[in-house]
Amino acid sequence: MKKILALAGSNGKKSINKMLLHYVISRIENHEVKFLELTNYNFPIYGSDYEHEKGIPADVQVVNMLISEVDALVISVNEHNSGPSVFFKNITDWLSRVELKFLAGKKVLLMSTAPGGRGGASALAYYKEVLPRFGAEVVESFSLPSFPQNFDVEQQKITDEILLLGLNDVLSNFEQELED
Repeated sequence: MKKILALAGSNGKKSINKMLLHYVISRIENHEVKFLELTNYNFPIYGSDYEHEKGIPADVQVVNMLISEVDALVISVNEHNSGPSVFFKNITDWLSRVELKFLAGKKVLLMSTAPGGRGGASALAYYKEVLPRFGAEVVESFSLPSFPQNFDVEQQKITDEILLLGLNDVLSNFEQELED
């Protein structure tokens, strides 16, 4: 049994990426999964002057420690104006200051969703490229397009059968990668 940390890249209280994340992690059965609410931690806007004058904030170090204790991560990232959200970008910027390869040895299932038909494709592509620079092995990814049409908020589930089959394959592959 592997330890998995689940993170949402959104700071919105009604985040659709958090909804997707909770749905997906509820389907992981053979591993210990913990959701980490990043909005409970203080990550000031990164700046070299801030770091030089005040050092690395304690909450950044706590989150880094929590990541170091797991085998894998499930991360759902949102996008703003076809780019990564400032909220999650700031978190990865800070974590890389603690240790550049803060994701070394971690297998990652990377996801995204959005109201539009691209499903957060720009943010997903950005993090597929960037997370390996921090040591991550992105072993699977999943994008849920047109969230309002493909996800039932009341029942908390994906409603499109083809997308659900795709997610099932992604989850199966991810869990198999954890066993290898």
